[in-house]
Amino acid sequence: MVFTPSRSSSLRGMLEETFQRRDLVTLTAGSRVPMLRNHVWLVARGMVKLSSMNEQGEDVLLALAGPNEPFGEPLSNLDLYEATTLSDCDLLCLPMEEIQQTPHLVSTLMLALISRTRQSEALIALLGLRRVEDRVRGFLELLAEEYGQPCEEGLRLNLRLTHQDIAGALSTTRVTVTRVLGLLREEGWLKLNGQRQLVISNLPLSEAA
Repeated sequence: MVFTPSRSSSLRGMLEETFQRRDLVTLTAGSRVPMLRNHVWLVARGMVKLSSMNEQGEDVLLALAGPNEPFGEPLSNLDLYEATTLSDCDLLCLPMEEIQQTPHLVSTLMLALISRTRQSEALIALLGLRRVEDRVRGFLELLAEEYGQPCEEGLRLNLRLTHQDIAGALSTTRVTVTRVLGLLREEGWLKLNGQRQLVISNLPLSEAA
């Protein structure tokens, strides 16, 4: 949710060249990524969950970072900002000083911040909905539009988000999220495939392009 996949192919190519010239840090699923002062991480492969702790000590989902997307200490002013890998990941760590001297990396960060602002507005709008069902449905649609993979039944989410992750993002409880997900599955709007991945069944495949 940090940076949409619609970036230009030329920018993607430059980032991939950057990855090839550097030593990548490989982390297994469930690993914490250290937040280094004045350093930004770039995702080469995998998915990272960005979160923070609220006053009750609960984990609150802030965003997701996928391939070619940046995250790190300079991009947040939250003291309890954390990053956890949702899958096996290859990551690149770059100092801000180097980024500021590299035009295509500066462009990446600029686009990421623009996208982060738009996504934050979308989440705020979801929190304004009274019905939790509408919040959950809108949240899954947002994830599907940005990270969904086309399949025969709709858009598949290759994300291992827990019910608590969703609850934290939408200011509700895990029990409520579990109940709503069950209702959405009964409606046929949401499905669970053989790999226990969520499939949004009523979004046109063209929206994933």
